[in-house]
Amino acid sequence: MIADRRVPRADPADTTDRMSSGNAEADYILGGGFPANSINIIMGHPGSGKTVFAEQLIFENAADDRPILYFTTLSEPLAKVVRYLQGFSFFDEEKLGTQVMYEDIGPQLAQEGASALLPLMRTAIETMSPKIIVIDSFKAVHDLSPTIAERRRMVYEMTALLTAFGTTAFLLGEYTEDDILTYPEFAVADGIVELSRRRLGNRDERYFRVYKLRGSRYLEGAHAFRITDSGLDIYPRLVSPRMPEGYELASERVSTGVPSIDEMLDGGIWRGATTLLAGPSGAGKTTFGLQFAIEGARQGEPSLYMNFQENPSQLVRTIRNLGVDPDEVRAQGLDLVYASPVELQIDSIIVDMFRRIQQRRVRRVVIDALGDLASAATDPQRLHDYLYALVQHFAVSTITSVLNFETNGNTIGGHGFQNAMSYLSDNVLLFTVEGEERTRRTLRVLKTRGSAHDPRIREFEISSAGLNILP
Repeated sequence: MIADRRVPRADPADTTDRMSSGNAEADYILGGGFPANSINIIMGHPGSGKTVFAEQLIFENAADDRPILYFTTLSEPLAKVVRYLQGFSFFDEEKLGTQVMYEDIGPQLAQEGASALLPLMRTAIETMSPKIIVIDSFKAVHDLSPTIAERRRMVYEMTALLTAFGTTAFLLGEYTEDDILTYPEFAVADGIVELSRRRLGNRDERYFRVYKLRGSRYLEGAHAFRITDSGLDIYPRLVSPRMPEGYELASERVSTGVPSIDEMLDGGIWRGATTLLAGPSGAGKTTFGLQFAIEGARQGEPSLYMNFQENPSQLVRTIRNLGVDPDEVRAQGLDLVYASPVELQIDSIIVDMFRRIQQRRVRRVVIDALGDLASAATDPQRLHDYLYALVQHFAVSTITSVLNFETNGNTIGGHGFQNAMSYLSDNVLLFTVEGEERTRRTLRVLKTRGSAHDPRIREFEISSAGLNILP
């Protein structure tokens, strides 16, 4: 089983009551959920997902013990909020009006100003004793206060009121990072969560980040998410695994599926090692990757082939051309997965990969190709961190991996992404293609760790039997 990508966040000494956000991945990032009886700010630009997140939370926590109150202010009208709410699977009409209550206080705020908020809250708390109050948007109320002194007084009195009645509050607002240092509500907030959205070409990328959560060991950094019919689908950021005590490298070699290449590698690849296959298009990287994965399945080692170039139908045809029955090798444990890096973020691809590895107890992984995976990452540093953590997880879990990388020519550059991947890999194999009258393919082992590899440049052929080194 692969090392759990989630760093354990639970603190045995933490006896704080937690409130679920309604999203298991968000709860993990938050260290177990939001502390009960806390004041939390959910910030972000319009359309970033604040309202959806808050509504998913309240319907998750709705019960017969104490009601939940959702105030809409001067942002979206109540009718519009409820209409869009009905499109999500977490919406439960039977809870509306009894366990979950919506109230539009926009007209009173528009007429009386920010001073109308506290009397409305006090009346609601004293009559209904809600366990959760959501104010959407609190920043709209804040902006109605004419002076800084009045804003601070309103926030102070609101905090005292909520604390006295044991009510958990969520204040939504179109805040920016700069507002954290200037607005008084951030000083009293126990938790600050940001939902952000940025445009990338023809798609939007959304991120979930915890700035502050008192008494919690939350997972730092930006975590990608999507808005779906079920609410927020969050992909926690991949972090490096903790090395177990007494951890040692595996002392067993596994076959690549190509005996002549096993000989070049001094008997095969160390179990748990990462091998980088570099070379131009048509050099044979995909063929070798398939042979490696098929050999694993035949040896009783479930294998995952993550592909970003050819869909499963095309790969099945390639497998048949190798003289292998696709249905048979799938039954033996080969999992062919296609994902489009154009439509998905690297976060979602990595999370899906880990789920498959854990569910199928995968022992071999092929990623074809790293360049396509890189196109799903907008930040080069984020890509490097992901790949570093990924390789470390494979090593700790003794999962043997092959990573394909397409070069522009017959060499590996000495800088940038290619150099970083060479550094992260245990083995580096360089494939080349040349020749005018006849295509000539060669293979050279540039690097191995702990092996007396064959340093010669060897010519190979690709036939119906697959890839094979020539005498």
